[in-house]
Amino acid sequence: MPAPTYRIGQIVPSSNVTMETEIPAILRARHAIAPERFTFHSSRMRMTHVTPEQLKSMDADSDRCAVELSDARVDVLGYACLVAIMSMGLGYHRTSEERLHTRTAENGAPAPVVTSAGALVHGLRTLGARRIALIAPYMKPLTRTVVDYLTHEGFTVIDYTALEIPDNLDVAAHDPARLPGLAKALDHAEADAVVLSACVQMPSLGAIPEAESLLGKPVVSAAVCTAHQMLRGLGLPAVAPDAGRLLSGAYA
Repeated sequence: MPAPTYRIGQIVPSSNVTMETEIPAILRARHAIAPERFTFHSSRMRMTHVTPEQLKSMDADSDRCAVELSDARVDVLGYACLVAIMSMGLGYHRTSEERLHTRTAENGAPAPVVTSAGALVHGLRTLGARRIALIAPYMKPLTRTVVDYLTHEGFTVIDYTALEIPDNLDVAAHDPARLPGLAKALDHAEADAVVLSACVQMPSLGAIPEAESLLGKPVVSAAVCTAHQMLRGLGLPAVAPDAGRLLSGAYA
């Protein structure tokens, strides 16, 4: 009997070049431990600079993307821009996920919807983390938006770094090898977990095992948390090699 194949849909900013590499890398790494296979399908929203104005305009386009992806009968749909969701208001990931799911249902192809913002919240709760430290590529005001959003969700952000990279392609070009050192420089001693990248555009997947070893505690990223929630949405064990504690199998 052939292994089941799942269609992974992603709504991505037009300038995002990372989510379509890290999510496939995480899920394809499962090939060594599980029979399922995955195909990947994207629809894009226009955004080049990470500003509140462009983020709001981009989010308004997400309904179209959800409908397009449901035309392909995807099995799960991921909204791949954390700060776009968080900049729309506290708790907005719930509104977005419900609305986009409704769009897929109206199109005759209902699919679970995961936002990277909601996935980060769920991932940290799954780890039992209450006190966190994080790294974000955004300008300081948008990074503060992320901190406030997570605070509203019940987390204490004890320290954070804003890398202040305004151009989204420059965010993708940030060297992930720098991230473990940046994480170590955070005030992380009392943190239950560290968010190595609070952005699905800033690559971090390859640095997560090193960061966990260096810090001695769970390390996640927005992309890892999104993969975790996608697998749960598919009804599959949330396990993938080399993606850190969250996907280690301890929280499958």
